[in-house]
Amino acid sequence: MGVQLPGWVWGGAGALAAVAGMVNAVGFLGFEHQAVTHMTGTSTLLATTVVHGDVRAVRQLLGIIAAFVVGAVLSGMIIQDSTLRLGRRYGVTLTIESLMLFATVPLFRYQPWLGAVMAAMACGLQNAMATTFSGALVRTTHLTGMFTDLGIGLGHALRRMPLPRRRLMLSALIVCCFLAGSAVGAFLFLRIGYAALYVPATLTGLVGVSYAIYRHWRPLPR
Repeated sequence: MGVQLPGWVWGGAGALAAVAGMVNAVGFLGFEHQAVTHMTGTSTLLATTVVHGDVRAVRQLLGIIAAFVVGAVLSGMIIQDSTLRLGRRYGVTLTIESLMLFATVPLFRYQPWLGAVMAAMACGLQNAMATTFSGALVRTTHLTGMFTDLGIGLGHALRRMPLPRRRLMLSALIVCCFLAGSAVGAFLFLRIGYAALYVPATLTGLVGVSYAIYRHWRPLPR
């Protein structure tokens, strides 16, 4: 199946994947080596802490998972559609995410768990928005689906079957941008600490403003 997404979505997907990589790197290094951009490992860790009877850890992990879901709920309330449309309020969603990421810096400094909760909420908001505008083709906060698509493409190539080249290119773009963002996030965290999150916060805000400008100059057809 081909990927029929306009160019601005490709650029946005790459930028948001880099944002998620930076946020996840800072969250991982700053809060008990806990990922905040995806919930698979968090859910597994939750199950193990329940077995071990670690009530404090259970509460913290439940808070992070709940925050991610709340972010996705908020995205659904704002966008209110499951179809890619330039008229949807993606700019509003990105602005809210930017504000959340700015708020994570003081929260991480004075109450790390609350910082992780806010970061997870921002990532849930972002992932839900990307899922909505791409019809579930794009997930910018984790790479499982992207690596799966690349593996499927390699299998097709080995069998000399037709390759979904655009989909593979999109997957490779997201993987590379996420990894690059993670590297930048780790580099900055080691030098300026939680202030590293100002970079993805600013980038998210810029993407939101760029979208608003794009909408202004390219209005929807009547």
